Amino acid sequence: ADSPLRAFEGELGVQPPVGFWDPLGLSSDGDVEVFKRRREVELKHGRISMYACLGYIVPEYFRFPGDLSPKLGLSFESIPNGLAALTKVPGQGWAQIVAFLGTYELFINKPVGDEPGNYGKGNLGLGFLGPVKDPEARKKKLSAELANGRLAMMAIIGMLFQDGLTGSAWGDWANYTDSPLRAFEDELGVQAPVGFWDPVGYTRDGDAENFKRRRETEIKHGRVAM
Repeated sequence: ADSPLRAFEGELGVQPPVGFWDPLGLSSDGDVEVFKRRREVELKHGRISMYACLGYIVPEYFRFPGDLSPKLGLSFESIPNGLAALTKVPGQGWAQIVAFLGTYELFINKPVGDEPGNYGKGNLGLGFLGPVKDPEARKKKLSAELANGRLAMMAIIGMLFQDGLTGSAWGDWANYTDSPLRAFEDELGVQAPVGFWDPVGYTRDGDAENFKRRRETEIKHGRVAM
């Protein structure tokens, strides 16, 4: 009952199956203002990540017609998806993006009251739909936003990582030709549905002798276990 975490266990985002989850103890001091600041940051990152995930997915199926930069002869169709776009979009384009986001952040998106992440935009954050008046419905929608934002943060990190390794957000392993794991992907034991599975990264150094020693140990342990 005396735990400072009790101050936060009834907050939004404390939901099954994890419940209140703070493995690093960031809220162990019970500081409400610090908690609100972190919640504000979590919401903002979650919202950005949800847009970022959509930004990866939508261009796979739809591109705006016309030119992105008529002067440079760049059409929207010619801009690649994902990280490769960073070097294709002209500097003026990035300046426009930064200016738009900065204007929205500094002059348009103003906090309302003391609730983290509340900018007075109402239902779906669109403004013209008005607020969600039912307290239970509002709590459910805000909890869903937090959960989806958390998922999106993990998803966009995965997309960026896979894109950086393979050139595709969808992680086409065949494109990652520089991986030292390729030395072992045709070895015995690499089979469906998992394929080559080394989550701890024991073989990332590509050392064939170490691999053979571990394979010997694996086979011996398997025989003893049988």
